[in-house]
Amino acid sequence: MGSDAARMMDAKGGTRVAMVMAAIKQRIAARSLTRGDKLPSVRAFAGTVQVSTSTVVEAYDRLVAEGVIQSRPGSGFYVASPAAPLALSAIEPKLDRAIDPFWVSRQSLDAGGADLKPGCGWLPPSWLPEEGVRRALRTLSRADGPALADYGSPLGLPPLRQLMARRIGERGIDASPDQIMLTESGTQALDLLCRFLLEPGDCVLVDDPCYFNFHALLRAHRARIVSVPYTPAGPDIALFAEALREHRPRLYITNSGIHNPTGATLSPVTAHRVLKLAEQSGLTIIEDDIFADLEHSSAPRLGAFDGLDRVIHIGSFSKTLSASARCGFIAARPDWIEGLIDLKIATSFGGGRLSAELVFNVLRDGSYRKHLEALRLRLSRAMIEVGARLKSLGIEPWLEPQAGMFLWCRLPEGIDAADVARDALAENIVLAPGNAFSLSQSATGYLRFNVSQSQDDRIFEALRRSITQRACP
Repeated sequence: MGSDAARMMDAKGGTRVAMVMAAIKQRIAARSLTRGDKLPSVRAFAGTVQVSTSTVVEAYDRLVAEGVIQSRPGSGFYVASPAAPLALSAIEPKLDRAIDPFWVSRQSLDAGGADLKPGCGWLPPSWLPEEGVRRALRTLSRADGPALADYGSPLGLPPLRQLMARRIGERGIDASPDQIMLTESGTQALDLLCRFLLEPGDCVLVDDPCYFNFHALLRAHRARIVSVPYTPAGPDIALFAEALREHRPRLYITNSGIHNPTGATLSPVTAHRVLKLAEQSGLTIIEDDIFADLEHSSAPRLGAFDGLDRVIHIGSFSKTLSASARCGFIAARPDWIEGLIDLKIATSFGGGRLSAELVFNVLRDGSYRKHLEALRLRLSRAMIEVGARLKSLGIEPWLEPQAGMFLWCRLPEGIDAADVARDALAENIVLAPGNAFSLSQSATGYLRFNVSQSQDDRIFEALRRSITQRACP
């Protein structure tokens, strides 16, 4: 906040004193300042927000009167009130609601049956193996009592872990079943790893753009996030190395199969360079492989090249089997799995046995592989059809993905994706503007399209109207 922020507050009828008070309260709400922390000195804070020292003195006095802070003569001012419940929206500057990742998620999850969701990140129910899930449910209905009622073990259902060891082995990742821990979802897997590996203030490296919930989860863990531009072959290696030197990140979180949102795949050369830099700097890597089953041929995996030494491999079954059956996994080195088991007990106690049993019954059914073959073909056709329709509107894919469900597309020059998203929302169409995925906010002109959810003519008519209107001088 500087003189511009102060002038803006004045223009809105606020006062400089109110501005200073709001800034302190925002820091407390975001937990940048917690109970007992010392506030900046009057002179220092006046210089930061570019107001007079008398303004800060008055603001501090009012905060003392409200009980928010307390004065300790000869020492300074300290936070007095207990920490407020964590408000993720207060951690970062507020974004326009059309590009806020929480807005995208909420609109997609809350959308009714008649709403269109080309911006969401999952397949339509009709594209999933519904009959296979029904067969598995019928099998489970005849299972013994423990399968239906007991807690699962913290490590997870043994036969599913054995199956997962074989499945990730097909992608070159060598892990025993005891190196695999089941979780309630891919998101819970990432959450557990952040709890296990991070302290508040630690730096984490992400791609730019990247899956927007990486940003939200890392903010919840009070991490300091730094992004590196992503290229069609992986992260920009020169800037990746520069970020390691400058910021000394603790973690790097990425997709190394099918990248979200770009649809790119990691090249072997880039993978080896990333791992060499990680080894030199002591960096731990989490690779989220949630779209693995959508690949026609396996892309390089960092966990395969690294042998799960400093790479942790995670995934789930929500994209190709069912988002209702919440089941994910972590594959990591044995000593880390031991620590994660304790953390899982502390945060969720036993595993979700019913979901694990359901997933296992579907995966061991030969029809699941046939489902995947048909799904990949269906997505390939949709990718071509949707890409062609978007191009006819002047919306150009950043690249032609080898597989997956996403097209990362650039709008015609000068058109803001947030404006297009607002226009579409008025017609009950949920889009995903680029800046929701970009920490640097450098994707103003981009949208992510889910080709499986972009089959309705109304989507393209709404895009045409919005682009035509926005392109007019």
